[in-house]
Amino acid sequence: MLFNNLCVWDALKNSDKPVILYGMGNGADKVLDEFNKRGIKCYGVMASDDFVRYQNFRGFTVSKMSDFEEKLGDFNIALCFASSLSDVMNHIKLVSSRHSLLVPNVPVYGQEVLDDSFLSKYKEDIKKAYSLLADEKSKQVFKGVLNFLYSGKLCYLDEITTAKDEAFSILKLSDFESYLDLGAYRGDTVDELLHYTKGYKKIVAVEPNLKNHQKLVEHCSLLSDFYAVNAGISDSIDTMLISKGGGRQAVLNDKSGVEITTTTVDALSTLYGDFSYIKADVEGMEEKMLDGAKSVLKSKPKLNIAAYHTNSDFFTLINKINAINPDYKIYLRKHPYIPCWDLNIYCI
Repeated sequence: MLFNNLCVWDALKNSDKPVILYGMGNGADKVLDEFNKRGIKCYGVMASDDFVRYQNFRGFTVSKMSDFEEKLGDFNIALCFASSLSDVMNHIKLVSSRHSLLVPNVPVYGQEVLDDSFLSKYKEDIKKAYSLLADEKSKQVFKGVLNFLYSGKLCYLDEITTAKDEAFSILKLSDFESYLDLGAYRGDTVDELLHYTKGYKKIVAVEPNLKNHQKLVEHCSLLSDFYAVNAGISDSIDTMLISKGGGRQAVLNDKSGVEITTTTVDALSTLYGDFSYIKADVEGMEEKMLDGAKSVLKSKPKLNIAAYHTNSDFFTLINKINAINPDYKIYLRKHPYIPCWDLNIYCI
């Protein structure tokens, strides 16, 4: 299943060429922290020309790629940001045609990186999840994800990326779905449902961030049988803290932020009735969401579950869904995004 690749961390550490980080922000912070743990030397930090102001980032002066080309000639590039914008992804591929570009995969949430010790720890879980997939395309995606996360090579993403239309041909949504949208943000995935159907029975949209929730209510104000819930989703009804701000990645944590109420899928079903289709992109809480949905999943609603927030999601969530209801047919699809984001599990 794992092709003949060198782990991305070892490839960067053992190369005789300097390593330049491409990008700033949270991703670059995590990569630099991992570099420090592993003794990988970072020569400098670059950004796309439009973002370069020769500002300081973690003690490095952020420069243009051309600046490093003038100083060094050739070098390795470690990509440290994400995008689904076609022009940005095309630019990343252009950069990779000029220099060796690898993606050291730090998780969006959690601490575990995918390396040799990770593979040894989860060997049996990985094999089991692979065996549960319903079609050859899913198995191809699974192998591509595994090899990309291990090697950091973009070529594996190119081989497994498909459009959303293909995934929704698996779900075959009807015009009478009772839709539970977990992590509804500002209504974009409500719009997605309406794009793929001519109608619905009801929509319950759950969004933990208050600003996003308010935008969601405004965006969907003309919809009938629509219910917006300002809460986090977990495995219990409780209170937790959510990070401040109104971005898409509003994350539940226990260290800082604003206190919110959490609820469960089973509790929402008690309040609003049965659900026939559940989408969940809940910023690292997907496993707990499934733990709080055991009763609902017995009736086998269609599922659309994000599987990229931790480096183990793409196999641990498959195994958990199967453990809760072994009657599900489980599919895995990867949609356009660099790095391996917008990776989803589809179940029918």
